[in-house]
Amino acid sequence: MQFHYVIQALFVLVGLLAVLAAIFNWDWFFMAQNSQFIVKNAGRRQARFFYGAIGCLLIATGVFFFLSIQGVV
Repeated sequence: MQFHYVIQALFVLVGLLAVLAAIFNWDWFFMAQNSQFIVKNAGRRQARFFYGAIGCLLIATGVFFFLSIQGVV
């Protein structure tokens, strides 16, 4: 497996994790130290929107790079 496919898969998996955490409002995700800055400053609801948007952006980036390597885009 070539390295760029691994990086693209990581983009999609991390994006999927962020989207699922935003949808299902996972406490373990939003209580983690790394996400507390957003939660404390913007509130839990806006943090969910933020992480959902970031997740969609990561998924779109992974798909875009996959398609560009395949020559579709």
